[in-house]
Amino acid sequence: QVQLVESGGGLVQAGGSLRLSCAASGRTFGSYTMGWFRQAPGKEREFVAAISWSGIIIYYADSVKGRFTISRTNAKTTVYLQMNSLKPEDTAVYYCALDFDNQEPTIGRREYDYWGQGTQVTVSS
Repeated sequence: QVQLVESGGGLVQAGGSLRLSCAASGRTFGSYTMGWFRQAPGKEREFVAAISWSGIIIYYADSVKGRFTISRTNAKTTVYLQMNSLKPEDTAVYYCALDFDNQEPTIGRREYDYWGQGTQVTVSS
């Protein structure tokens, strides 16, 4: 089993910044990609960003491109999401996810094997 624990969410004014962290533990053997998704009330969970094992291949949703940055530590077990220029529409629960099966990051949530419990991000106008 793999455990993913997110942290760093909170309340911020529009235009502000937050940095989310996700720490993986347990059976984290081998290579895996990691991603961030978010879910706003009444909406489906949507892709935000993903990063390959090497950290070289990175994908972003169009809605966050240029504002959010995903990265991972050299030890590979922690992934970050730096969120700048936040907007009220970024308000959601943000989830970290891990995918053992794909060498390149994927945007489909069904590809991911493990999920964190989520962290709330609220952006006030």
